[in-house]
Amino acid sequence: MEENRINIDSDLCNGCGLCAGVCPTGTISLVEGKAAVSGEDSFSCGHCEAVCPQGAIRVMAIDEEMSRYKTFTGDQQWLPPGKFSTSALVQLMASRRSCRCFTDQPVERAMLEDLVKVGITAPSGTNSQSWTFTILPTRKAVTSFAEYIASYFGRLNTTAEKTLLRLFLRLIGKGELDAYYHGYYRKVKEALKEWHGEGRDRLFHGSTAAILIGSKPGASCPAEDALLATQNILLAAHSMGLGSCLIGYAVAAMKKDPSIQRPMGIPSEEGIHAVIALGYPDEVYQRVAGRKKVTPRYFEGQQPRF
Repeated sequence: MEENRINIDSDLCNGCGLCAGVCPTGTISLVEGKAAVSGEDSFSCGHCEAVCPQGAIRVMAIDEEMSRYKTFTGDQQWLPPGKFSTSALVQLMASRRSCRCFTDQPVERAMLEDLVKVGITAPSGTNSQSWTFTILPTRKAVTSFAEYIASYFGRLNTTAEKTLLRLFLRLIGKGELDAYYHGYYRKVKEALKEWHGEGRDRLFHGSTAAILIGSKPGASCPAEDALLATQNILLAAHSMGLGSCLIGYAVAAMKKDPSIQRPMGIPSEEGIHAVIALGYPDEVYQRVAGRKKVTPRYFEGQQPRF
């Protein structure tokens, strides 16, 4: 395909072979002492372009604009393994908390666009980069989206109130509605009452922006790709002074009722895997929080059985 084209300037190429060595698909090889495109299976990962000491390679699918940010200056120098402070990285990760108290200060659109660009620095299966991002740039947009989600859960609660229906579904092995009733119904009912009666936002917590991360059809592991990009956005948002919170209720609603996507301009074939509430936090912590104990499992290998 045209978008996967790789251009190699043979006049600049010194024949070092580094590009061929890092190419994961064997698309580049040395021909008569020069790098040449010898295959058609390029991931457009950019390994060859990044490793070339002569700057002789250009991967046409890579958009340089995606590496230019409006709210900060990105350093294009490659950082080798071991050359960043692990302590500083862990401090950032541990300091980022789910924010449920936002101010009414709007988030600059340029900041939201930069967060998307940070998000796509994440890896993706076969470098498909088939993720999608829908930005809700204002409090008005967030509340409009919240209304769609509230409407869905209102209908779900009405259905869950039907005792005989829940019992029948459970008897035929479809106990999801009954599990929802016992686990979430009352909480959702209270939240909906406060939303419609008092305007209290227990879903997006008063955030003034949001980003929905989804995927186009065809990716080998779309949910994983989207969630890797999501983690990048969460950490970057904290570094930029923003609070963030993952809104699982919104993801669940959109999975069950894809029609929610239609008025937002999201194609029906896209799946939404994460919804991030964003805004300026109205909360201050004194220390990082710990985590529950986890015990890793080891597998040391075993002799094959014949």
